[in-house]
Amino acid sequence: MNHIDAAEERIVTERLRQKLNEVNSAAQSQLAVVQDHVNFTLQKAYFRCAYECFDRRRKQDDISMCVENCSIPVLQAQNLVEGEMAKFQERLNRSLMVCQDKFESAKLQNVRTDATRDMESCVNQSVEENIKALPHLVAKLKASLAIDSTNE
Repeated sequence: MNHIDAAEERIVTERLRQKLNEVNSAAQSQLAVVQDHVNFTLQKAYFRCAYECFDRRRKQDDISMCVENCSIPVLQAQNLVEGEMAKFQERLNRSLMVCQDKFESAKLQNVRTDATRDMESCVNQSVEENIKALPHLVAKLKASLAIDSTNE
């Protein structure tokens, strides 16, 4: 690999990193209301519920079972969010892999300048499409978690 190819590859890598940071920022921003619901509303309810489990008249096993039951809504919500985010990440990775495959194929055919431009275009399109999907993902999570949109 010559110096020009190495420099070009560093530039492409840096631009890709910037685009991934863009997706990450958009996801964090749009999912903030969902994370807030899980981290505060559901966690608060869990601790209230768990507190009520501690009664000297109860056996230790009953207390443990009660606390475990209190944690179910939080765990289910966390699993739901993690699962949806894993699917989102998987879709993003697959679309970026397609861009990478096209780039590698073009490199093999020695279509260097177009390959870099095409890859950047492909990555930009992929990132934009995935960012556009975020509001739908958030809406789905809000509906599943019964988050009232008026209380944001």
